[in-house]
Order: sequence, then C-alpha cells, then structure tokens
Amino acid sequence: MSDAYAAAGVDTAQADAGVKALVGALSRVEPGRPSASVVPSGHYASVLRVAPGLGIAISTDGVGSKLVVAEQTGRIDTVGIDCIAMNVNDVICVGAEPIALVDYLAVEQADPERLAAIGRGLAAGAQEAGVEIPGGELAVIPELIRGHPSPGGFDLCATCIGTVALDDGLVLGDRIAPGDALIGLPSSGLHSNGYTLARRALLDDGGLALDATPEELGGASVADALLEPTVIYVRAVLDLLRSDADVRGLAHITGGGLLNLVRLGDHVGFQVDAPLPVPGVFDLVARCGKVEAAEMWEVFNMGCGFVCVVPEADADAAVALLAKRHPGAARIGTVTADGGAVSVPPLGLAYGRT
Repeated sequence: MSDAYAAAGVDTAQADAGVKALVGALSRVEPGRPSASVVPSGHYASVLRVAPGLGIAISTDGVGSKLVVAEQTGRIDTVGIDCIAMNVNDVICVGAEPIALVDYLAVEQADPERLAAIGRGLAAGAQEAGVEIPGGELAVIPELIRGHPSPGGFDLCATCIGTVALDDGLVLGDRIAPGDALIGLPSSGLHSNGYTLARRALLDDGGLALDATPEELGGASVADALLEPTVIYVRAVLDLLRSDADVRGLAHITGGGLLNLVRLGDHVGFQVDAPLPVPGVFDLVARCGKVEAAEMWEVFNMGCGFVCVVPEADADAAVALLAKRHPGAARIGTVTADGGAVSVPPLGLAYGRT
C-alpha cells in the first residue's frame, strides 16, 4: 500500500517502535510492593486492584491535531467533547463504568473567553458520558505552545477512571471464540484520529478551503466535517453490559482502524463482511490525498467507531438494544479462527495473518 500517513509526517512504524521502547523502560519500575495491575499492557485501559473484588480502570488521551482545525476556525467549543470521548470510550472497553475525569489544558495565553469555550465542550462531553470533572490543571506555557494562529494555541488531554468488579465485570476479550458476532456502532466521521493525514489530503493536496462545501460532504463545509465531535458510546455500552447478553469483547475503533480489534486478543481473527456505511469525509480524504483503500482502513475508523463482540445467539438482541442510542448499529461480521487476522472481504482487504 502507499504510505500517505508517513508522508504527511506520522510514521506509524516508528511510533510503534517508540512505544515499545517506552514500555520497555517503564516495565523496569519496582514499586516496592506486589503489582496491583490485573490487565496486560496494550489493552484499552489499565486496571488496578484497589480492594477485594474492586478494580479501578484508568486511561489517558488527548484530542491531537484536530485542535489545529479548531484554532484555525476559532471553533473551540466542541473539542472538549472529543477529549471526553477519547478517554471514556477506552475505559468502557474493559467493562468498567467511567466515573470521573481530570483534564490537562496547556495554553499559549490564558484568555478567559477561550477557556470558557473549551470548558463548555468538556462539560457537554461529561454530561453525555455521565462522568464528573472534579479537577484539572491549566498550564500557561507560551515557550512550548504556538497557535494556528498565535497566540491562540492550546493542547487538551485528560485522564479518566472507572470502576469495575474484578470477579465478574472485566471484559478483556479472552473469552471471544470463533463464530461470535461483531456488532458495529456508527461513527460521526473522523472522530479524533488521522488528522495529520486528513488535513494534508484535504487542505494541501486537495487545495480545499475550510469553508469549501465539496459534493462528498452533502452541503457541510470541510470545517464542519473535520470538527464533528467524536461519538460517546458509554451509555449504550453500559446498557449492553447490564443486559442479559454475554459481552465478550469491546473495542474503541481509533487510530489503526479495525486493526484495533486485535487488541482484544490474537487467539482469534475478525472478518468484517458487512461494513457500516462510510461517511463522505473519508471518500473526500481518499480522493484528495490519493490514499489507497488499504491505508484508509488501516488509519481511520471508516464509519465504525466502536465494536461489541457477543455470541451469535445474543447478536439480534444486542443490535436492537444498541440501536436505541445509536441508530445504524448493525451486525458487521464474525469472529474467525484465523488468529491475529483482520479482513474486509467485500473490499478485498486483509491484514495480519490472513
């Protein structure tokens, strides 16, 4: 495949090597007591045992270069939703209920009006996810932060915690078996991943202005599509976890696309026979950036922002329940015995061991 993402400035192979080196260094930490960690490294959230039968799930993430578009347009009142979503959607993946989040906001200039706008987005996301924001940190660091344009630069990230019953609440993917059903929940577009590639494809290669309204976007502007907030899936997934369905795996589809499914375990494979509809923004990125389908599906969510894995017998009921909050939720595929492989047969795409 082409390597448009690397050409845009993000070398995923180098990033993977960097993460491996970082994790290797951290693995040598000796806390002076038995480890409280109960989930192997590499899952969506870490889980720590804090009391008999009780675990705390913890995850951290940011909004990334989507913030560049927010700065360029002056539309900064929704990226707080993205910050909440990227964190709570990860915490829910281990079966935990997100309960609180603290944010870290680094700014070039502490303008009260702009800070209030960012805060409104955080509040809206927290309300949607059902979490509290009991505190956070504001850092004014003009030496490090430069805006687009200056002095409006900022970076936004957060850390979320949730609670989970260790005896019967953890959902780690280890019980997934061939024949299980894959249920996809629709995304709203790019969410908060792949923006270095998307911005280069649309604004540089495609020469589009942020206020342009290309046909693929159905009347929306490029800025509208790029700033569409990330969907928060927490309430729907909690509904599923509290139902009679045997929930065996939960995957937040972020950077890496459907390859995120392998994070649930390489003892099985994942075959997507009926992909969800692909929003027009992805077609526009592919056309403007001349990005091949294989790379698009490896970088972006391509219309599917979350996947739930349940036994075949529970599939119809699970789809009906999830669709109440996320219309368009549907059965998208099946778990296979081809360990570590992800495939999309209708498009002739295969990754991993297939």
